[in-house]
Amino acid sequence: MVTPDGRRYGSWRRSWRCHAGAGSAARALVLLVFAAFFAGPIVWLLLAPTKTGYELATRPAFAFGDFHTLAATWHQLDSFNDHVYRRWLENSMIYSFAATGLTLVTAIPAGYGLAIGRFRGRNLVLTVTTVAMLMPATALALPTFLELNAVHLLGSMLSVVLPFAFFPFGVFLAYLYYATALPAGLLDAARIDGCSEWQVFRRVALPLARPVVALVFFFAFVADWTNFFLPYIVLDDSRQFPVQVGINDMLLGAPQPMLALAGLIAAIPVAVVFILAQRTIVRDLITGAVAG
Repeated sequence: MVTPDGRRYGSWRRSWRCHAGAGSAARALVLLVFAAFFAGPIVWLLLAPTKTGYELATRPAFAFGDFHTLAATWHQLDSFNDHVYRRWLENSMIYSFAATGLTLVTAIPAGYGLAIGRFRGRNLVLTVTTVAMLMPATALALPTFLELNAVHLLGSMLSVVLPFAFFPFGVFLAYLYYATALPAGLLDAARIDGCSEWQVFRRVALPLARPVVALVFFFAFVADWTNFFLPYIVLDDSRQFPVQVGINDMLLGAPQPMLALAGLIAAIPVAVVFILAQRTIVRDLITGAVAG
């Protein structure tokens, strides 16, 4: 058999396989380079607490120290400034979960109302929500500071929780879900059965929105947990700091292994929330697909 360019089919097939193999090898090499670039710092961070400061400077970057050094590093971190690291973790938990709870209470009904409701000014509210979602958080730091100062909330827990609870991206996610994925016939059927609008939302719309609730919870929690600038400017007592601001406070004079361990521990809650949210999203989406 001869191909249109005059070559035999077997020769053309071997040539095609050679080109395909070279393309796959090039793609694998590029992916490997990117994986090493991003994974290298993470591996170093995992190994750093197992070595002393001297070993970090003299031994290979990716060499493993020993568990005894890791235990000593944790003891050093835990005893730092009268166990203040524990306090920072507790503060981050309180701030993040309180603000995320307020976000869910406000963002999900707001997104539902914008998707289902037909009222004057709806398009304006959607536009303002989109603009607020795209605005950098640092641009709102000064007006937020002035507002909190005017109501005498600076230095209190509410000075962190209330601004954290403002999460227009969660409103937009809920709006998109209810506007595109929720069958309008289900809501009409509930209304025909005599449900009020609140009952329609609570008994029909909210249970069906568990994937987007998990998604909003994850994004809001991560945004709250990793927020540095706002707590830094509204809190003046170091024992009120969340862990992100507290680690920054440790940068002057703290050993590198202790800083690495502090960063690793601070990342664990985000990883746990990600795993839980991912399982909820995947489980509910699969259940919905099977039911559909």
